[in-house]
Amino acid sequence: MDRPLFEIQIPGKDFRLDQDEEWIILHSEGHEEKIYLHDYARLYKIPDLYEEVIHKRLKCSSPQVVCSLLKKELEKEGKGLIKLRILDFGAGNGMVGECLQEEIGCDALIGVDIIPEALEAALRDRPGTYDHYYLMDLNQPNASEEMQLNAWNFNVLITVGALGFKDIPTRAFINAFNIIEDDALVAFNVKDKFFSEDDKSEFRSLLDFMMKESLELLQKKRYCHRLSVSGEELYYYAIVGKKLKQAVA
Repeated sequence: MDRPLFEIQIPGKDFRLDQDEEWIILHSEGHEEKIYLHDYARLYKIPDLYEEVIHKRLKCSSPQVVCSLLKKELEKEGKGLIKLRILDFGAGNGMVGECLQEEIGCDALIGVDIIPEALEAALRDRPGTYDHYYLMDLNQPNASEEMQLNAWNFNVLITVGALGFKDIPTRAFINAFNIIEDDALVAFNVKDKFFSEDDKSEFRSLLDFMMKESLELLQKKRYCHRLSVSGEELYYYAIVGKKLKQAVA
């Protein structure tokens, strides 16, 4: 494989940054640029940059962990032979979709993201992974968008690496959840702090509400999501549940 046409400088152990404040320095074509790790549009714009930083340098394992847990639950419930119609919400550059196709296989795999650069990257780097990839804002979907998604009759929802911070609003997650069928499986991951009793965030409140009313917890696994830019392990929970009914919030 050809070497990337750039160099990356990661801050290192002297920089203890909050996860949503982490950054790298990109050196390319004689220029240097500071890029925040949550600036997905910029990371996706440059071929191989997201993979090089997040998965190779910082050793992100979340696509494999969440997909593996979903596969385990499908086998446990005896759903290995049913036709899977999967909504990959916050699909990004298609790494989760690629993992789903390799590990599980899908009758229909649909990606949704709000970032144009994510759609461009998925089509550029992983053509053919998705049966369709929609550019939509599920925080405020219009009637036409809802109709398009409802037509797929999704029986699995997956979202990896995008919940809990400000990347996906809680309303958008609820709307995605409500699109899928009752009894559908839901697979996602969240930073471990959102299961702490000390956490008072909106997303923690949403999790509590959904798990009491709308979502049956089936699988829960704590694991190292990736390394921070200072080299510390960042722990998340991978979750698989079953939708019981529509979520109202």
